[in-house]
Amino acid sequence: MSEEPDEAYDTTHRAFLQAFLARPAMTFEDAKPILARIFSIKEERSFLVNDVTEADFRNYVGTLNAALGPLDYEVRSALPQHGGRARVYALVNTTSDALTQLATAHSADEIAFIKRVLDAMFETHNRERAEIMAVRAMDAVQLHRPPLQGGGGGGGGATQRSSVPADESQAGLEGGQSQSVKAITMKQAEDLLASLKEEGWLERSRRGYYSLSPRALMELRNWLVDTYNDPPDEGNPNQWQRIKMCEACREIVTVGQRCSKRRCNCRLHNICVENFFRTQTERKCPVCKEDWTGRNFVGEKADPRVNNRSSGTSNSRRTPRTNNGDDATMLVEDDE
Repeated sequence: MSEEPDEAYDTTHRAFLQAFLARPAMTFEDAKPILARIFSIKEERSFLVNDVTEADFRNYVGTLNAALGPLDYEVRSALPQHGGRARVYALVNTTSDALTQLATAHSADEIAFIKRVLDAMFETHNRERAEIMAVRAMDAVQLHRPPLQGGGGGGGGATQRSSVPADESQAGLEGGQSQSVKAITMKQAEDLLASLKEEGWLERSRRGYYSLSPRALMELRNWLVDTYNDPPDEGNPNQWQRIKMCEACREIVTVGQRCSKRRCNCRLHNICVENFFRTQTERKCPVCKEDWTGRNFVGEKADPRVNNRSSGTSNSRRTPRTNNGDDATMLVEDDE
């Protein structure tokens, strides 16, 4: 965060902190009426919503972070990946991963289900050929039952590489799932997914795909890298990793675009594509200098099932394309 405090932490900041605690995330527009009310009480005069400036907001966030840092909390921000330009702010724990926090409100069996959903997102549905990093609602519900001993933890043969502590509240989340972890019902799985969406951990798209929200990505960034990425191979600069950072903003990309050259690891958020190429004379990959086509996707649009369903009603099509010995055929879809 670049916000710098210019005043001491007081009761008004505590009130603003309570607002963050009461909701999973907020934008500047969400914060304006909250700060207007706080300022009205503090100054004993009426403050209108439009009297609150971004400088006021940044100052309050900066003061909060200065006070919360020693307590291992921070207000972080990220741009939404599914459209919209309003930066999202959330209060996150900088040392405890989100699964540990969720364990205080959910049973071990529910946490095991959540971990299976994450494995489905970042292992089963995240391969070199299709970096989907999302799971259809119907597929997520099918994960209500733990796999047989020795099976994949995320469904569909996902490789087990979890590093989540296997304490009582998270039994069976490290390595293969423990036999002590029991199935939950399909109704419980549906309700839990809906609850996680309501709490701001998950997002559900119009196509019915669940993916991690900006708040969850901010909370889980380090855990996702540690859990799903392989140790760096210094002898292989093109090593493929499941969790990648946007070449422009350096935040995790789960929705966006990828270089058309498969062996290139360059990824960009959709909004970062616009900003990055705005001043460029040519749309070239910033890493390998291949033409940036805008037709190679990260997220649910990378799912061949999305392309197949769209082929009869949109400009989506199967286009032969050769990229320096990479794929002979690649599914592409015109931008919506």
